[in-house]
Amino acid sequence: MEPKQAMTVNGRLIAFEPGKTILEVCQQNGIPIPILCHDKRLKPYGGCRLCLVEVDGAPRPLSSCTTPATDQMKVTTESPRLFRLRKTAIELLLSNHPQDCMCCEATGDCTLQELAYQYGADLDRFGGEQWDLPLREDNPFISFEPNKCVVCGRCVRICNEVVMAGTIDLTGRGFTVMPDTAFSKPRSLQNCEFCGQCVSACPTGALSGRKSRGMGRRAEIERVRTTCTYCGTGCNLFLKVKDNKVVGVDSDFDAPVNHGNLCIKGRYGYDFIHHGDRITTPLIREKDGLREASWDEALDLVASRFKQLIKEYGADAVGGFSSSRCTNEENFLLAKWVRTAVGSNNVDNCARV
Repeated sequence: MEPKQAMTVNGRLIAFEPGKTILEVCQQNGIPIPILCHDKRLKPYGGCRLCLVEVDGAPRPLSSCTTPATDQMKVTTESPRLFRLRKTAIELLLSNHPQDCMCCEATGDCTLQELAYQYGADLDRFGGEQWDLPLREDNPFISFEPNKCVVCGRCVRICNEVVMAGTIDLTGRGFTVMPDTAFSKPRSLQNCEFCGQCVSACPTGALSGRKSRGMGRRAEIERVRTTCTYCGTGCNLFLKVKDNKVVGVDSDFDAPVNHGNLCIKGRYGYDFIHHGDRITTPLIREKDGLREASWDEALDLVASRFKQLIKEYGADAVGGFSSSRCTNEENFLLAKWVRTAVGSNNVDNCARV
């Protein structure tokens, strides 16, 4: 491993591992730099120009997300010049952006909105033609409002670099550039995995989940961290809860397993939580029917039946069959229980098939 290097940021000496960009070093040390096109799951892009910083010896400001940090480098992240450049970039984006924040789905969770407020952007500084394109909801999971797109490319890049599905790309030229499918065809299972990765990467309200539209804004929603139950990978996610009801799913970008990435089941398969047919209490079969029971009663019954089987037929008559939808820890506990409490080695898992 190469020895640590050091750079000076705003007069502060910071040690860092070689191979980092200026933005990564600053983020790891709590130094804020505005970003719009950057996503830590993606390769550096340098498209929005909001992360510009001044570097001693450089003739002009450099994008911190694409510039490697080097030993003895001196960086300035805040100055009147940088403030002016960033504000102008934001105002240029707003010149072709609808000013409907009061009814926008992403209000309170929009990076562009936050930056416009932070830099005191003039909404009317640059006039001219604006997009007037219809809302697209030609699939069951993803809504696309092209008028709110800032062409940051994050949705395109995550689809190509992470999902590797190639569902969307930047189409058109000049003023007409936007992310879209080939020939603007509707998303379907033939051309899209509906994983919602593009939605998780979008910094504005251009892309959103159809199932959670109108179900609540960021300030109204409690985010509960949990683990996806659909397989044994152990992806972490945030359940969006309003009035004790799950209304959507958010990515957990700090998750050690999936780093914010989810599949279609993890992101959109939460309807079962409040389904009317879901069993919420233990059931005990009596005669031709089932009756509700407490957990203590149900567990006592199961334990007594196991003891009866072992007494009559021996420990080898009992076994455990675990599921890959469970965590490694849960599968370990089942195997340990069968081998120690029951005294049998009859343990299997569905993944072996």
